[in-house]
Amino acid sequence: MTTKLVPLQHSTLHHCFGCGQENKTGLRLKFFVDDQHRVVCRIRVPRRFEGPPGHVHGGVIATLLDEAMSKANRQFGVVAMTRQMEVEYLKPVPLMTPLTLTAHHVSASGRKHRCEAQIADQSGAVLAQGRALFIALNASTLRALGR
Repeated sequence: MTTKLVPLQHSTLHHCFGCGQENKTGLRLKFFVDDQHRVVCRIRVPRRFEGPPGHVHGGVIATLLDEAMSKANRQFGVVAMTRQMEVEYLKPVPLMTPLTLTAHHVSASGRKHRCEAQIADQSGAVLAQGRALFIALNASTLRALGR
């Protein structure tokens, strides 16, 4: 069964390493939301993010998962920062091959938001997965960060 993907509407930080389209050295990720409120990003990780020969660097894998989970919050209008994140590296993640990055919002309690994400290959095999706790930011904190 196919699902309709709608571009995620959010105010991107243009030079964000993960989603900033103006950051020529970043990942330049584009996110969509499906009808089950999962965030989806189809990617091919460029060679410049190599760790082990032919595979994505572990720090970049963590960044991909973190970025997707952040967007799982954003789809609900929640701006939050990562407080704690756990990554499971299940299999090497190959460079320059089609991958699917997905994330979803698991729960919320006050300012605490929990999300999960995964990276899968074309066959659907999960190569890495993560869980994180995010803390929602209030307007005054956001203004202070902008200074």
